[in-house]
Amino acid sequence: MSAATRAQIIDYSYIVAVICFIYSLKWMNKPATAIKGNRIGEFGMALAIAATLISHDIHSFTWIIVGLVIGALAGIPLAVLTPMKDVPQQIAFMRACGGLAAALVGTAEFYLQESGIIHSHFNMGALCAEVILGYLTFTGSLVASGKLQQILPQKPVLYKGHNAVNGIVLAAALIAAVYLNFEPTKTGVFAVMIVVPMIFGVLLIIAIGGADMPTVIALLNAYGGLSSAMMGFVLANKLLIVAGALDGSSGLILSIIMCKAMNRSFTNVLFGGFGAVASKGGAAEERNYRSASAEEAASILDAAATVVVVPGYGMAVAQAQHKVRELYDTLTKAGTDVKFAIHPVAGRMPGHMNVILADANVPYEALVEMDDINGEFPQTDVVLVIGANDVVNPAAKTDETSPIYGMPILDVDRARNVMVIKRSMSPGFAGIDNDLFYLDKTLMLFGDAKSFTADIVKEIAAAKAGV
Repeated sequence: MSAATRAQIIDYSYIVAVICFIYSLKWMNKPATAIKGNRIGEFGMALAIAATLISHDIHSFTWIIVGLVIGALAGIPLAVLTPMKDVPQQIAFMRACGGLAAALVGTAEFYLQESGIIHSHFNMGALCAEVILGYLTFTGSLVASGKLQQILPQKPVLYKGHNAVNGIVLAAALIAAVYLNFEPTKTGVFAVMIVVPMIFGVLLIIAIGGADMPTVIALLNAYGGLSSAMMGFVLANKLLIVAGALDGSSGLILSIIMCKAMNRSFTNVLFGGFGAVASKGGAAEERNYRSASAEEAASILDAAATVVVVPGYGMAVAQAQHKVRELYDTLTKAGTDVKFAIHPVAGRMPGHMNVILADANVPYEALVEMDDINGEFPQTDVVLVIGANDVVNPAAKTDETSPIYGMPILDVDRARNVMVIKRSMSPGFAGIDNDLFYLDKTLMLFGDAKSFTADIVKEIAAAKAGV
């Protein structure tokens, strides 16, 4: 096969791959077409890899095969063994790997320059941007993954002048990049440009609370995509430029959507220390609440005509989604209208609850987005909150001093009755108390979400059987 023929095949394959990526993003925008979107994205990626492997620039497959084997040995167990509840931290970890890969390619390209390949100012600028964004994404994503896995503290790690320190560190990386553009042989400066962004990535994310991690992951996804786009300029690879731009822009758009959903600005997400305010000062006020047993909860649900279930991360941690599905089946068979209310940032990332419930084969048509379900709560007999906290906290609308004030929430306090399955009265991810738990209409159901839901199902079944 001639070099010209190979080049044509590669170009046409890249065009098809890009079209696949665009349709993948379009179809993954809706849960009903998400699987189709995922499949076409996989096909596009496989096609792009296959086309790249026939390039005449590849003289040996040895190290490519070694890389594929190592990647498969690490990736397959990671994908198979990771529980559904841990998918967000898995994604953050994989984003760290992607950022590191882009940064290492940029590093290799810089040292190739030392062998006589001279970069233009544009290419050197793109290479510096690739390296800075790549290493920043690498360490930042590792910290985000550690926070989500609760290996690192959930609350923001703040200190006096942290914004100034972050600014100085970032400025040092940018100055090194500009200097290298005019003195590209200074390898010592390049080493600074590697280390400083890695430090900046850590400083940037440790100052952000666990409640903002979903937005942070989306933002890091944008950084990683932009790094890949820069890598495309460095390698003169059109597919990388387009795919990286798609990845970066989609991550940025998702970050903006999530910030609006949480009433947050980018500045607050990056430097606000969300979640640092756990109390208003002074001793905690003793407040009264009501609790109930599984038998009492079952009788209330059995008598209800309309029920709305609000799933949260606590349900995912307890892996209670299958028991929740049993509860859904039991109630719907008895003629109860049951729906699931989905907050845009429920769980640890957008769509997390959709994935968890899909794992239990909960009918997708039973899932209702926040804007659509909020108007139905005043006519709802019972709302059952399972492991959710901040997304149902009325303080977001009533307490201007609350750190979540202004965040859109599910208006479950407007329902006729509210029941909350929770292990204790401890605050949620944002670190603040929830007024919902102390309303006269609210019953607290203390226990593990999986076992408590199973007990409710048993009690309803027993009541139906007349036991």
